[in-house]
Parts: sequence; structure tokens; C-alpha cells
Amino acid sequence: MHSIVPIAALASLLFGASAAVADAPDRALTARASDPSVRWAPCPPVFATGCQMTVMHGDPSKPRADVWLKVPAGYHIAAHSHTSPEHMTLVAGTLEVRYQGQEATVLRPGYFAYGPAKLPHVAVCRSGGKPCILFIAFEDAVDVVPFTGNLTLH
Repeated sequence: MHSIVPIAALASLLFGASAAVADAPDRALTARASDPSVRWAPCPPVFATGCQMTVMHGDPSKPRADVWLKVPAGYHIAAHSHTSPEHMTLVAGTLEVRYQGQEATVLRPGYFAYGPAKLPHVAVCRSGGKPCILFIAFEDAVDVVPFTGNLTLH
């Protein structure tokens, strides 16, 4: 059985890391990933060094949290799944993604992707020197479940 890594364990580090985090649910907010006030924190140790994230809205230990994930060009996002479905929009870069049982697809800025709960996936930032930034909206609490099966990108 794989261990689940709750992103909520990083909440104290991630909350307040970004000036864009809304403290009150009745306040609207806007943000750009390139804004210098957005402070990035390391991803959970499930992922290799270089992966960063920040919570943009919500509490990652509760439903409906929104995060940005940033990885450098050439970075391989290890195979994993989530107990929550995820709704994603690529903000910057070119990201190749493959879900178990499906062909790989390439996301470019503005592309939307949906990841079902518990479906293992892997990705590579193929941006030729530029980082990939992915906006992810989770339906349930944010977590990462490492996947040790055979799931790769070529």
C-alpha cells in the first residue's frame, strides 16, 4: 500500500507564502504567477528537488483549494495520483502529461486538463529552458499518493 502525503502538512509553510492567498472567503483576488510577492515553497518530498508550489486560495486540508505548481524545464514529475479529482490549466511552459491507460498529451499555456481521482499520472516540462507553471484546483483535500507501477514518458 502506498503512503498518502497530505499537502496540508505543508500548509503552515504555504499559507501566507503568497500575497494572493485570500484570508476571507468574501474577498475577490487576482494574481500572476510571475508576481514577486508570490513566494514559492518546495513540493512534498515525493517529488525531486526543483518542484515548487504555493496555495493561492483555500485550505489544502479542506475541499476546494487552489494551488500553483512550478517546475523547471526538463523536470520529470514523478508518477503519482491524488484522492481528489483535479482541474488544471497550464499557465506557462509546455507540459507533456500521461495518465495510466491513456496516450500522452501535450499541454500549452491556456490548455485545460481534468485528472480523475486516484488515476496515476506522470509529466515532463518540455519548455526548452523555461519553467512550467500549472494552476490546479482540487475538489477535495490536497494530497499526493506515490505510484510505483510502470508509468513513464519517452
